[in-house]
Amino acid sequence: MENFVVSARKYRPATFASVVGQKHITSTLRNAIERGQLAHAYLFCGPRGVGKTTCARIFAKAINCLQPEAAEACNRCESCRSFNEGRSLNIHELDAASNNSVEDIRTLIEQVRILPQGGRYSVFIIDEVHMLSTAAFNAFLKTLEEPPAHAVFILATTEKHKIIPTILSRCQIYDFNRIRVEDSVEYLRHIASQEGVEADEESLNLIAQKADGGMRDALSMFDKAVSFCGRDLRYQEVAQTLNVLDYDTYFRMTDTLLAGDYLSALLAFDEVLARGFSGQLFMAGLNRHLRDLLVARSEATLRLLEFTGTLMERYRTQAAACPPEFLFGAISLLTDLDGKIRQSSNGRLLVELGLMKIAGLGQKKNNPADPLAAPLPELCGTTPAPSDSQPPAARPAAPKPVATSAASAAPAAKAPVAAAAAPAKEAERTEAPSATVRCSRPAPEAAEAAPPARMQPEPAATPPTESAARPRPSRLASGFSLSELISGNAPETAAAADDQAPRPTAAATIDPRSAEKLEAARPRILALVRESRPRFVAAFEPMKFRGHAILIAVASEALREEILRNRTELLLRIAESAGIEGMLELEVTVSEEIRAARPIKLEDRVRHMTEKNPLLVELRRALDLETE
Repeated sequence: MENFVVSARKYRPATFASVVGQKHITSTLRNAIERGQLAHAYLFCGPRGVGKTTCARIFAKAINCLQPEAAEACNRCESCRSFNEGRSLNIHELDAASNNSVEDIRTLIEQVRILPQGGRYSVFIIDEVHMLSTAAFNAFLKTLEEPPAHAVFILATTEKHKIIPTILSRCQIYDFNRIRVEDSVEYLRHIASQEGVEADEESLNLIAQKADGGMRDALSMFDKAVSFCGRDLRYQEVAQTLNVLDYDTYFRMTDTLLAGDYLSALLAFDEVLARGFSGQLFMAGLNRHLRDLLVARSEATLRLLEFTGTLMERYRTQAAACPPEFLFGAISLLTDLDGKIRQSSNGRLLVELGLMKIAGLGQKKNNPADPLAAPLPELCGTTPAPSDSQPPAARPAAPKPVATSAASAAPAAKAPVAAAAAPAKEAERTEAPSATVRCSRPAPEAAEAAPPARMQPEPAATPPTESAARPRPSRLASGFSLSELISGNAPETAAAADDQAPRPTAAATIDPRSAEKLEAARPRILALVRESRPRFVAAFEPMKFRGHAILIAVASEALREEILRNRTELLLRIAESAGIEGMLELEVTVSEEIRAARPIKLEDRVRHMTEKNPLLVELRRALDLETE
């Protein structure tokens, strides 16, 4: 039985022309040989399996060739034959991973002094040079800087950043690139033809993609696929052999999500998990697939895709069916989930949630009028204007708006309606941030008959009046809708909406007896704050009233922000407790005096506590406690 030689060794390049994907390196080295401009030290750096050591051997063989042909070795002279047979005395290879001490470098320095036998140069190839110790690097410095005229050093590494700068400054540095997918596919096709193997385009693309720019890895996977599939490589079998998700999985999943069918998407994801793939691997592959679709939408960016043949056409076809908004939203969702899945205790649920959100994007694209695909503000009360092209019967009925004034408060509606106007500019926040809430209460007899629900529909037998039939937006006096308040978008849009919305007159919105009612209800207000927000009691105890505004001062910016976040609820309950019919404002300022009066030192805190409760002094004496 003939000994098997792996393709990475059997088809290792022997000339500069056969090196794959490193033309910028091979051209420079060939020019240096032709012109006789050889440096004494070279550093080849780059990813694994891209040809660093191979180029070093080809270069060493070429500079020692006695009859070179266009900077290529002739393979006929004694120097070339001895190199091919592995008995050359002029080319020395050292593995720095296992020979990384000062003693190993001293041995190397002794070998440098020996003149070459049957060639021009003694070439020393040191692989994985970054593994040398710091002491070994320092021992190597003098010889590397001023070697004998016959000595040439070629250092190879995958981690250039680990090499000390004094070594880098003494070498010519050549950076090797990742091998492109197109170049890898072309070389794999050449090897397949040499070996008599039939392989389709997608199989070779899959191998090249999995190799991630390394030709050695690509050849190893090619041998593995041939061992499993025989002389006929087919895409599905190769994907199974390499344990990777095939392109068909991502194409089908994208079609499912684009159609908005999240149930089928969850079932497809379950099949992926059943095949032994992790959710993180699937999510990363789907994210890359969607990115490729986004790139494939434009002819100008097609060069960013590393695909060839029929696979490129499949990407272009599906990309044409995917709107950019869908792709952008899906990529953004998957990118956020990729950072969370590593810390998640339930990765499957996280991926399923992402798939459902992306399916929602597809559902919204397919049927914008579907209420299930509508955004939250539309579901919470903001009704779109009916189109003129729709028949009257098909137009949606306007929802009954929430009462926002005493004049429009129906007996069947007893609901607090509130809105908060956030500060419009950052500069205004430091002055007197305020919140305005318009409050209205139904008549006492109507309040007794009204149920506790937010809204009560009118009986079907009662014909709608002209004013009730007219659609009215659910817009509050503060400038934004109830739906925006529920969805959480009110603080950002309240200031702009206030400028655009028509404001009612002061007589209709401000209770002239607001200050008097608030002062009379001070105990009830403090009890209400103590019950709902105990942290705010100290701020509300010295509160002042100016017209329909409540003025309070706090000691810190953090407390001010917290009060402003809860101002709407507080003002609603204060207005109900004080019987205010109209608008209320809350102005919160940060007082430096309050901040300075806070006890900081230990003595100040003890004095403050004893002033509040003199019995603490007796307790301290009885228990013999120290102030610390």
